[in-house]
This record gives sequence, C-alpha cells and structure tokens, in this order.
Amino acid sequence: MTIQPPLAHPGTVTLAQPYAYRRVELVEPDWTRFPGWKDVTRDEWESVQWQRAHCVKNSTQLRALLGDLVSESFFADLERDQAERATMSMLVPPQMMNTIAPYVEPAGPGSLTDAFRADPIRRYMIPVFSDRRIDWPSHPYATRDSLHEHDMWVAEGLTHRYPTKVLAELLPTCPQYCGHCTRMDLVGNSTPSVTKLKLTGKPVDRHDAMLDYLARTPSVRDVVVSGGDVANMPWPRLESFLVRLLEVENVRDVRLATKALMGMPQHWLADDVRAGMERVADLARHRGVSLAIHTHVNHANSVTPLVARAAAAMLETGIRDVRNQGVLLDGVNADAHTLLDLSFTLLDGARIMPYYLYMCDMIPFAEHWRVSVAHAQDLQHHIMGYLPGFATPRIVCDVPFVGKRWVHQVTTYDRVRGISGWTKNYRTSIEATDPEALTRTYDYFDPIHTLPEEGQAWWAEQAAAERRNNFRVQER
Repeated sequence: MTIQPPLAHPGTVTLAQPYAYRRVELVEPDWTRFPGWKDVTRDEWESVQWQRAHCVKNSTQLRALLGDLVSESFFADLERDQAERATMSMLVPPQMMNTIAPYVEPAGPGSLTDAFRADPIRRYMIPVFSDRRIDWPSHPYATRDSLHEHDMWVAEGLTHRYPTKVLAELLPTCPQYCGHCTRMDLVGNSTPSVTKLKLTGKPVDRHDAMLDYLARTPSVRDVVVSGGDVANMPWPRLESFLVRLLEVENVRDVRLATKALMGMPQHWLADDVRAGMERVADLARHRGVSLAIHTHVNHANSVTPLVARAAAAMLETGIRDVRNQGVLLDGVNADAHTLLDLSFTLLDGARIMPYYLYMCDMIPFAEHWRVSVAHAQDLQHHIMGYLPGFATPRIVCDVPFVGKRWVHQVTTYDRVRGISGWTKNYRTSIEATDPEALTRTYDYFDPIHTLPEEGQAWWAEQAAAERRNNFRVQER
C-alpha cells in the first residue's frame, strides 16, 4: 500500500511524497540457507533452549555456520577487531543471525560476503576492524561509563539519575551483546581491550538494597528494571523481585528492559514466562501500577513474525504497552527512510510503539557509529508528519551529567568544533549540594570526522598539545 495523492483538477501536476508508506508483510527468513542450520526444524528454531544453546560466540562458530559462503578476509577482519577494538564479546542468538543478509540467495563460495559486510544488523552486532575509523576511532572525551551511571549508584546497580526515576541493573549479562552497548563498562565478558567491572554483592543482597532504597525514597515513582537484559534472569527470581517491587507504595511505573523480545522472542513465548507475566501484570493492575516492556530494535529487518508473536503474547498478559528504544547508528539506520520503515514495521507488524531513538553514546571505539547533533536534528525534522504523533520516535541526546534531551533542546552549538552546550532543570543524586547544577552548561561532542576542515584541524591541534604535555610529564 502506498500513499495516494489527493484528487486534483485536470492538468494539475501532483508531486510524490518524499516518503511513500507501504505496509510490509513480515517474513521469517529461511534459516536453512546457512549450511550450519540446513537440518534445523521449526520446532527446534522456536525452542528457547535451542536458541540459547546455538548462539554464535566467536569466529570459529561463525565459520561453522556460514561455511564458505563468506570469504576468509571477513573472518580475518572480525578476528582483528575482537583482538584490538571490540568493547563487547560476540554473542549473537540464531534469531538475530538469521536477519543478517536475509534475502540474498547463497550461490556458492563467497556469495554472501558483500551482503554480509553491508548488512545493517551485522554492522552493530558483529563489527569488524575495517568498520571502525582509523583517524578518530575514539573521541578524546570518550569514556567507558560515558553517562556516569556508576557515579550515581545509590545502591550497587541502582542508578538514581532523575528526580522521580531510577534504573535497576539486576544483572550484568544479556542473551545478545551489541557492539555499541552503552554499559560496555559492566555488561558482558571482558575483551582484550576492555576488562569489565564486576558486581561485587550477592544478587539477593543487591536486590534487597535496591528495594530498601526505593521504600525509603518516596520521591521515586518510576523504575526501569534492566541489566544487562532481564531475559537472562531465571524467571522465578525475576518474578520474585517484581512482586516485591510492586509492594513499594510509591512505585507507579515499572518498565522491563529486554532486547531479547526481538533478539530471542522464543524466551518471551515460553509457557512459564507467559504465565508468570500474566501473574505480574494482574498484580500490577490490582495495585494501580503501569507495567510495560521496553525493547531495542534498530532496523526493520529485525521485526519478524516471531517477534510480532512475542509482542502480542506480552500484550495479551495485560501489560500496558510494548515500546521501542532504538539507537541512532551511522551505517545502520541514520537516514529518514530507514527510520520511517523501522517505525511503521514496529507499529503495523508487531504493535510495538516507537518511543525513543538515542544518539550513540561517547564510548571508546564508537565514532564510526555516531552522528552529529545537527544530523540528528535533521532526521527528527524529516520523520515528522508521517507517523501518528503518539508513535513518532523522539530523537534524544543522552548528555553526560544531564540525561535525555530532545536534540532540539540544545542551548549552544558550535558547529565548527562540534561542541554543543546543554542545561537541565533537576539535580542528579550526586548534586544535592551543588548550587550551580541548574545553571551550568554541560558539553557534548560531535564526531570529529563530521566537522568542517577547520574544526578537524582544531581537534588535531588539541590532541597534539595533549601528547606534548604527557611527554613532558613522563620526562619528569
């Protein structure tokens, strides 16, 4: 279906819309096209146990899956990235792997190489060394915990950043690891370039401390239950935590964060999980609490019939909504047509509400994914007017020490040097005694390669001066 032009008088020239809407039928790609899965049955594919047991964790397993369909040069590129640049170890569920180069028919050795390299989902789930920039692989101000969430822990894993909202990181693992993960400091296995931090307390003690803080802090009404990914927590333990959370009188909104709704929908379709969610949703309704699921889909190709079934199953439990918080990534979705395709596919195909698109955070080795604030503003302009207002995703910049800001809320913006200034109207948990927190301007930085030559030269000089200063310190 496409947008029909309005009726016009004879002789009137009617121009096409910049974006032509069409409803797309969801398709589950044929997983048997990959040699390693040629004998996998539908029952196996739809089993969460099979999915978990057959995740791709390294280049050896990827070779076994793809055979000779992808050239050896790709694997060398991948192995170099894992050894030198990757901030996340490989972990790709079969469901996600099956949406990479989904419609290219294998035709012999090397026939999937080009499509595999170009695929948007591959670019963020299985990054290779040649994807990354060599001029500025990391921004000079990139940090492992770019949002300073650990600085705002009020109990281990509980970030109190906003006045009425907290983030509860129940566990540090996921069913899948995204290359651009903003919590790369804590989540997942260590890589050669990043030794991960570890949660030190026992899970039961950490969760008790979180609930105790919430009960003692009546100003908090909204809790994001995350990690990692709640799909990696055994259901009885997650349900126990949620039941206790719903007993906290001041909690009015609970959001469960799980990329696995898309990456491993089989988990959310499992009988025990569906039954457990019905119990939790019923309890939330009885206590007047809004319960929702937030997932993370970055491209329309990720939305398949199984994802739609999982979303429908969760909505049928009685939760309020399933919403999507994607990440704006260059080479993946950072153009208006791709974002509109994603939003309509979520909305029409799976009843998942487009909600936020975060600009990729300033973590190490992420510059090839990041875009400028100006580019994000332009994208917000171009996606307006096509979707219902309630389903038009807001593009936000998560500014260090500030929080989420719509990209047009910028206070100052030096486009030559790519430095934007942002203000806020609340104090975080570490600013209770800071009288300047609400008047200070906080900086955010565009990727240097997106700047005009003058701006790139300025940053190069700053970097050279820093190296000279470091050399002098070492000489002493």
